[in-house]
Amino acid sequence: MKKVVIIGAGPAGLTAAYWLLKNTDCIPVIYESSDTIGGISQTINHNENRIDIGGHRFFSKSDEVVSIWKEILRPQGAPAKDELILNKEASLAVGGANPETDDDVLLTRHRVSRIYFLRKFFDYPISLKLKTFVNMGFFRTVYAGLGYMRSAIFKRKEKNLEDFMINRFGNPLYKMFFRDYTAKVWGRSPKDISADWGEQRIKGLSLRKAIGNAFGKIFKKKSEKAVETSLIESFMYPKYGPGQLYETMAKRIVEMGGEIHMNTQITNIEVIDGKVTKVLTDKRREITGYAYISTMPVKDLFEGFIGDKVDEQIKNIALNLPYRDFITVGLLVDKLKLKNKTKIKTVGNIVPDCWIYIQERNVKIGRLQVFNNWSPYMVKDFENKVWIGLEYFCNEGDEMWTLSDEDMIDFGISELVKIGIIDAADVSDKMVKRIKKAYPAYFDTYKDFKLVKKYLTDIDGLYCAGRNGQHRYNNMDHSMLSGIECAKVISGVSDDKNAIFEVNADRDYQETK
Repeated sequence: MKKVVIIGAGPAGLTAAYWLLKNTDCIPVIYESSDTIGGISQTINHNENRIDIGGHRFFSKSDEVVSIWKEILRPQGAPAKDELILNKEASLAVGGANPETDDDVLLTRHRVSRIYFLRKFFDYPISLKLKTFVNMGFFRTVYAGLGYMRSAIFKRKEKNLEDFMINRFGNPLYKMFFRDYTAKVWGRSPKDISADWGEQRIKGLSLRKAIGNAFGKIFKKKSEKAVETSLIESFMYPKYGPGQLYETMAKRIVEMGGEIHMNTQITNIEVIDGKVTKVLTDKRREITGYAYISTMPVKDLFEGFIGDKVDEQIKNIALNLPYRDFITVGLLVDKLKLKNKTKIKTVGNIVPDCWIYIQERNVKIGRLQVFNNWSPYMVKDFENKVWIGLEYFCNEGDEMWTLSDEDMIDFGISELVKIGIIDAADVSDKMVKRIKKAYPAYFDTYKDFKLVKKYLTDIDGLYCAGRNGQHRYNNMDHSMLSGIECAKVISGVSDDKNAIFEVNADRDYQETK
């Protein structure tokens, strides 16, 4: 039996372990530094109200990933069919589910995400509906139209993310809906961010694509796989959030003979003559294995290398890779002041959005999640309460990150009051959660990351997977696929180690999160 050491119990690490147990005689042993399964895809349970960190739509163009979702979440002994979505009509109505009869673990959800700007709602992606023009006003609409036509004729050389976005939307729409929000998320001007981020996340998204998709719905029905991820209209979602998938997967892994060690940090990785020989834990244990899969941040991985001397240029690039940290504030409120003016019926007539992009420039909040709309089971009393998540992007150690929990919560409440979303008196419960290195960033030394990637790929016995393990802003399914690719190479099913880093490199589809 071959022991495979896996660093991290997130989507990539867990999926690699599960695949190895199903298809090989390898024994995966996972070491997770925290007390939580799922990484950024975890679900937080606060007084029976659940938070999905960042929001995770279960949509993939990979049949292999979808089959794992259904396999893991299907009740033991249930038939291997698409009967997981028996209550489709009820669950498509936001908040619609019957706790007494709905045994499905995966619900089908209706996708609604909009932009909140000028105290009004705009479709995301931007649409050309009459309401869009009314909300923008006549002069903004004319200005935006002229700007888009100019961008269609005079293409910029895409040296950075600003060039990338202007080429697809025009300068006026870019300034209205992208520039300030992007700076809010990353803490940097789009001029400082590599165009790779656009290629990675929103290559298939443009005003032309949104128009084409709208006409496509009128004249012919496209399959979900043919639609850009940012334009999909429905997706699957576990009753109790993404953490339900990974917690169940972790239990299956242990039942199948794998091991998971929580609260155990890998502090060092020894590399001798270009080959990993062992890893060391914070409990002073030395662990050896047949192969090693790392999903830890690349920066931390390099900080832990011992043995062979690392090339100074490559080490400097890795140690200075940028990240963006994340804070979510959970608020349980009696109601929202936002009115549901859509045709979508919701319980309590709350707005139907899964999340709302906050473009208002006088607040720091980036997005607002409405967990009632992800799944009614995320909220203890979803008929009478609204459970929301305020998302903030910051850097570890900065002014926002170091606020006390109480001050951070008060700050979040004050911002929602300022932009007319809640009344402070309606808040009945609250919490805050901080996530380090939630988003690998595409600026500073990232421009030379290809050197780091080659160095890591050349290390015998080391396989890097997942969002942080590859310093790539992957979607959840891409992280799972990278874990599967690691497992396939380790087991000999594939002999192409370079393919691990190539997952999502073809940019077949993306989604902005």
